[in-house]
Amino acid sequence: MAKFVIENSGPLHGEVEISGSKNAILPIMAAALLSEEPCEISDAPALRDVDVMCRLLRSIGSNVKEDYDNHKVTIHTGKITEFEAPYDLVTLMRASILVTGPLLARTGKARIALPGGCAIGDRPIDLHLKGFQALGAEIEKSHGYVEAKVDKLIGGKVYLDFPSVGATENIMTAAVLAEGHTIIENAAEEPEIVDLANFLNKMGAKIKGAGTDTIRIEGVSRLHGANHTVIPDRIETGTFMIAAAITRGSVLLKNVVPDHVKPVIAKLRECGAVVEDLDEGMLVRGDVNPLISTDIKTMPYPGFPTDMQPQFMAFLTTVQGCSIIVETIFENRYMHVGELNRMGADIKIEGRSAVIPGGKKLLGAQVISTDLRAGAAMVLAGLTGEGPTEVSEIYHIERGYEDFVKKFNRLGAKIYRVDE
Repeated sequence: MAKFVIENSGPLHGEVEISGSKNAILPIMAAALLSEEPCEISDAPALRDVDVMCRLLRSIGSNVKEDYDNHKVTIHTGKITEFEAPYDLVTLMRASILVTGPLLARTGKARIALPGGCAIGDRPIDLHLKGFQALGAEIEKSHGYVEAKVDKLIGGKVYLDFPSVGATENIMTAAVLAEGHTIIENAAEEPEIVDLANFLNKMGAKIKGAGTDTIRIEGVSRLHGANHTVIPDRIETGTFMIAAAITRGSVLLKNVVPDHVKPVIAKLRECGAVVEDLDEGMLVRGDVNPLISTDIKTMPYPGFPTDMQPQFMAFLTTVQGCSIIVETIFENRYMHVGELNRMGADIKIEGRSAVIPGGKKLLGAQVISTDLRAGAAMVLAGLTGEGPTEVSEIYHIERGYEDFVKKFNRLGAKIYRVDE
């Protein structure tokens, strides 16, 4: 096991290059199964989750080549040899469920273990299965596995009770090879959905409306290979924006799409931080104005992202005034509150709301990374803490942030990775 040791680093300064999006590349890698021809994906981040997806695709029959020095992954699935995603890989990463749609579309059957991932709340796959059934698939669940079978997928209308990102992606990848027209209503609108649709359209799919709540798909008989560059990671972008603000520093973020982080920009500006969109990138400064409280409610995109809630909470403990955060997406996404309170915060949970008194002087402590984004929040808190902070179970963090320590230390942070 390894841990991070973080020391009070003072204001962060400099430039940071944002990596390709974890949440965009994983469904795109799964979608590469839809073609017998090679697909090359650029700006691929070197992450544990990407590695797990590579291993999962190989187990199905794909020839996968990783070139992390050049940030490329090439996937060639001439023939699918297995229809079951292995339990030991699926339980490592929830995104493993995303191979189900492509397997069903290309072979007519798929068997997959119920997925794992961060324990941030109940995330059933019922909406995925509902979508497959609307396209004609038969679903069976037994002994911790889900099996889907179909002779031929037929286009249909799918209404999602909640705009689930994963369900939208899985249904899209199944529908592109279905016969006829498919409509997904109340679809997720995240930038990662648009990126997947752009990749599929490069392969020859016919998808319209991605990025809106209604996606229309005209099925085609086959897809060819394609080259694609994934979008920048908007959650990594937001994390470094908070890093600049919480340390009262000045950081230029490169390879960013400001439109993808509009809610984070808006809330940082409400707190008094300066965010400027420049030709060379986005500049975030926390050293210009006194920083004050704000209130946040997490919502599906384009609302404030739940994946930025823990990091923003860490920041709000350090500003003047009392803030309130309402978490509407995941019911267990306050597991970091106890860890922040160990560092001197005084956060109170009332149902789905967190009351955050600001102006706290955080103290270094031994804390746990309870999930990916909570772990990032603990590191951010540690940058301002008095005395060293030790963050354990950092495998969560390394699932989703490329070159985490190097990027922070280039900005002047004092973070050390220690093997225990």
